[in-house]
Amino acid sequence: MNKSELISAIAESSGLTKADSGRALDGFIAAVTHALSAGDTVALVGFGTYSVKERAERKGRNPQSGEEITIKAAKTPTFKAGKSLKDAVN
Repeated sequence: MNKSELISAIAESSGLTKADSGRALDGFIAAVTHALSAGDTVALVGFGTYSVKERAERKGRNPQSGEEITIKAAKTPTFKAGKSLKDAVN
């Protein structure tokens, strides 16, 4: 499912127009992005939790030359599915 399909599904299930559904989805994405960039977590009970994890600096190899390189430490967004979502999938 891509973004336009998701917007159509939201519009159909909520009774909103596609334009309103698109703005709502964009607002949701912006709010989650802002919270994660501020270091917060976003917990949606039953659906899941968005959070940021720290990834330590590590050694790697350049696949073309075989040269060893250092991969910088980074923050990465993660999602952990909630029980209701896991149950619905299984």
